[in-house]
Amino acid sequence: MRLSAMLTMLTLAILSTSGLSGCAPVVAGGAAAGGLMVADRRTSGAYVEDQGIELKAEKRIMEQLGDKIHANVTSFNRNVLITGEAIDEATKKRAEEIVKSVENVRSVTNELIIAGASSLSSRSNDAYLTSKVKARMLAENKFPANVVKVVTENSVVYLMGMVTRKEAEDAVEIARGTEGVQKVVKVFEYITAE
Repeated sequence: MRLSAMLTMLTLAILSTSGLSGCAPVVAGGAAAGGLMVADRRTSGAYVEDQGIELKAEKRIMEQLGDKIHANVTSFNRNVLITGEAIDEATKKRAEEIVKSVENVRSVTNELIIAGASSLSSRSNDAYLTSKVKARMLAENKFPANVVKVVTENSVVYLMGMVTRKEAEDAVEIARGTEGVQKVVKVFEYITAE
């Protein structure tokens, strides 16, 4: 099935469920999350820990740094990526310290830039680029799409996940070949092919 046909079917499925009763989306969301965990290389415990790490870290950053920062926190197998903008170097360093203090964090990659907060149009473009990269990964079908997490900030694509060296090379090639992507940064955890 062609990618455009798959995307159309997915869109129609989402639109058709939006009119259902209030509890249906919760059940569907839970089923979808369960399906994602089954296809994920992380253990279910690591998957849940990652979600907790993201929530705690973002909350602590907001409480302690407020409007000095626009930070996005992404955790994959307890390896954390911080992207966004900080008002100065001290704020950037403090954000990293805050994230490192969250329970169960193994490592932190701090990719904050020193700048004012990005605009809504920039963030919208980043979301669009993320969807384009993920769609190309699905279309290329070189590896299970769920093993690579795509994060885009200021047209820079960050790739995370537990991948083999070959999967990493393929993911980078796909991301670099996506129109609008300025740079690709690897934040992978490498595993051996099994």
